[in-house]
Amino acid sequence: MKSNELNKALLHLSQHDNKLQALIKKHGHCNLQPKRKYFNALLDSIISQQLSVLAARSINKKLYGYFNGTINPEIILNTPHQILRSLGLSNAKVKYVKDLSEKILNKSITFRGINNKTNIQIIELLTTVKGIGIWTAHMFLIFSLVRLDILPVNDFGIRKAVMLNYGFTYLPSVQEVTDIANINNWSPYETIASWYMWRSLE
Repeated sequence: MKSNELNKALLHLSQHDNKLQALIKKHGHCNLQPKRKYFNALLDSIISQQLSVLAARSINKKLYGYFNGTINPEIILNTPHQILRSLGLSNAKVKYVKDLSEKILNKSITFRGINNKTNIQIIELLTTVKGIGIWTAHMFLIFSLVRLDILPVNDFGIRKAVMLNYGFTYLPSVQEVTDIANINNWSPYETIASWYMWRSLE
């Protein structure tokens, strides 16, 4: 992310939201940077679904270790189901990563020109893959493409952070998280606000 874009975002959020102003001072500059290995990013997101950070990291370590650090769609598609299961993937996730690999190889999903697509177009493209829903698509938009205006309202961490930072006594709903973002003028930098929400849980 360009420093002038980030500075503009930090100034906007600090001016409109006292909670974020304090978090920005505490945690320093956001370090989000685009990642070009799109297949690997989606693979990692599928593995991470409904798992703790530690559990997902453990499976990733086994998976990448087994393939000597290199994984691509051909490798996943040609690896027997039971081997992927033995590396920690559930039955469902094996099906998901194979479906992703197949769609990339048959070019029903292509990353060419992806930076020219809108957020909605990218979400619609990615959610054609079995097991990729709005959460995974949001993670891709945030951590691979660094789109600045993504609010991952379905993310448990974001909901928990909003609960802790904005005085809720219960886990807020998707709508309540959206309302907090709107009231505090996070737009058009919801991604940056979300990054600081995650940091607040550390």
